[in-house]
Formats: sequence, structure tokens, C-alpha cells
Amino acid sequence: MGKNDFLTPKAIANRIKAKGLQKLRWYCQMCQKQCRDENGFKCHCLSESHQRQMQIFGQNPDRIVDGYSEEFETTFLEHMKRSHRFSRIAATVVYNEYIADRHHIHMNSTKWLTLTEFVKYLGRTGKCKVEETPKGWFITYIDRDSETLFKDKMKNKKLKAELAEDDKKEREILKQIERAEQLMPGGENGGMSEKEKVEEKEMEMAVGKVAFALGGGGSSRVGGSGIGKESRVMFEDVGEGEREKKRTKKDDGNSVGNSALEELMKEDEKVKERVNRKDYWLCEGIIVKVMSKKLADKGYYKKKGIVKKVIDKYVGEIEMLDIKHVLRVDQAELETVIPQIGGLVRIVNGAYRGSKGRLLSIDMDKYCAKVQIEKGAYDGRVLQAVEYEDICKIAQ
Repeated sequence: MGKNDFLTPKAIANRIKAKGLQKLRWYCQMCQKQCRDENGFKCHCLSESHQRQMQIFGQNPDRIVDGYSEEFETTFLEHMKRSHRFSRIAATVVYNEYIADRHHIHMNSTKWLTLTEFVKYLGRTGKCKVEETPKGWFITYIDRDSETLFKDKMKNKKLKAELAEDDKKEREILKQIERAEQLMPGGENGGMSEKEKVEEKEMEMAVGKVAFALGGGGSSRVGGSGIGKESRVMFEDVGEGEREKKRTKKDDGNSVGNSALEELMKEDEKVKERVNRKDYWLCEGIIVKVMSKKLADKGYYKKKGIVKKVIDKYVGEIEMLDIKHVLRVDQAELETVIPQIGGLVRIVNGAYRGSKGRLLSIDMDKYCAKVQIEKGAYDGRVLQAVEYEDICKIAQ
């Protein structure tokens, strides 16, 4: 049996030692060789094969480091997807599970010096949800595979169908309102039923006949024309009185119709307010103000930016207007921006959520504004008292 045979005690001992995880400082990523101690690592660094690998590394170090970084990130996320797909877990636990494989890509060969930097990178790029707690960093994998995307797509399709149905109902209500306005009287005889019109016409014909008969009979006895004239005037006064009564009745019908129309519109607005009032208001394309005092030392406090992307409804990616830096800020640390009179705004919450309009006036005492909606089903409608928090300036 040879000196270095497979079944010798020394070979078995060497395999047992090599089976477990060794110290990272004695691992060479370029040669993918793990040394057991400092002397072995020193001898490996002086070897000819390691020198050749280092020459290759010296020709393009950035490309090699980026390659290792990309491979480390991919395998780390694959492990997260398999083992902790729907759970919130400590980053150190995941990392210890990942490095249990002795053939993994070591972090000291990537562009991240510490696990904290890598976790922050995952949070910035939106690949994981990152939280800092007194017990350390916790991460949650964000599932973006085809199945989840398909479910989200179907959910969005359902929401769009519901919104389309709501718009259809609102259009029907608007048509009913327009029909009611058209049925309201526009002139003297407008709005009267056919029966009322026939009765008024018959009354006028009867008055004319009586006046003509009286005028004709009186002319043979007492000068004729004087009695006829007085009788005609008397009956014309009676006719005018009847018309005034009908006109008064018609005006009362108008007031009742107007009040019923106003009640219908108020009920419609209450329904839309109940449906569209949400606890989140961020949307893309609006200008907001950063109110986080934690960012004051960075120079972002009370600075304005454009919402470029909305994440999980409550977090927005904000591109600052002056320095073009991109921040990820929660909506609790943001504030809406009110433009100048005549500027374009977007209604971000309430009954008319999602509509665009133009700012007509501002009430500083009541902290509300007057807005006229432009485009859409409610084009031209004027909203009298809209709170500052429900409207925001649109980025041009």
C-alpha cells in the first residue's frame, strides 16, 4: 500500500479536515483552493499556478471582481428563494447557511466589504425588504418570479375592470343628471306637461270667445265698443292671473327638482369618498417635499423632488429637483406641494382620486383650496373645499 493511498489513516484524516468549513483568510478565490493554516497559504501564494492566476487578475481586476460580485448575489438570492421565500429572517442567519457550502463565492472576493453593505445594497435595488432592528439587520425576499407576476397581473386586471365598472356607473349617473336638467323648464312654457299645455290653450280660446261675444252684443245697445273693450280687458286680467299661478307652480317644481339633483350629487360624492379615501396617496409624477429631520444633515430636509416610482404603495423613490439624487422615503416623511394659482394639480385622495385639475384659489384660514377638474368624466366640475393633503402639484 502506497504512502499517500486513499485508505491510509493520513489520507482519511486529511479528508475529514477538508470536509468542514475552513478559515476564509486562508482561501484563494482565484485558484479556488482552501489552505488549512497560514504556512500552507503562504506556500500556495508562492506557487507558480497562483502567480499565473494573479497575472490574469492584474490585467482586468474590475471585471473579475464584478463577476464574483454578480455570482455571489445570484447564489445568495437563490438560497433566499429556496429556504426563506416568504419569511422575515436575520441576515446573519441566511449568510451562515449560505457559506456552509465550502464551494461558495466568498465575500472577501466581491465589491462588498461587509455583510451590512451587501444587505443595504439589496434594499436599495428593491430585491429584498430590509429592516434595521436592535437585534441586527432583517431581510425579506421579494418574490418576482413569473407566477407572482402573473397573479399580480390578474389582480391588476380585476382592479381595472372594477374601476371601469365604477366609471360606467358614474357616467350613467351623469347622464341621468343631464336628462333631469334638460327636463327642467328653460322658457315660459318649458317643463309643462302636454296636459297643462292643452288646458292653457283651451282656456285662452274660451276667454277670446267670451270677449268677442260680449263685444258684439254690447255694440248694438250701448256704443258697443266700450263694453267689449272692458270685457276683453277683464278676461285678459283673469288669463294673466291663471298664467301667474301656473308660473309660480312651475318655479316651485324647479326648486324641488334642483334640491333633488343636489341631493343626488351629494350622495354620489359620499359613495366615491368612501370608496376612494385610502391611507396611502403616493403616485408617480407628482412633486413632494421631504420632511424627514433624519435627512437634514444630508441636506434633503424641506427639499422638493419628483416621485419616480411607488413601492408597496407607501414608499416612493424621489428624485431631488436640485441635485438629482434618488432617495427612497416613506410617505409619512413626505408632504404634498401646492402650486401657484392656475397651476396643475393631481387629486391624490378622496372622492375624485386620480383626477387632474387646475388650482383656482386657496383659503389660507381653512387650509383648503378650490379646484376645477380638467378632462375625464367630471370635466369642468368645480370642487369648493379640497384639503391641502388631498391635492399635489404635477411635475411638468
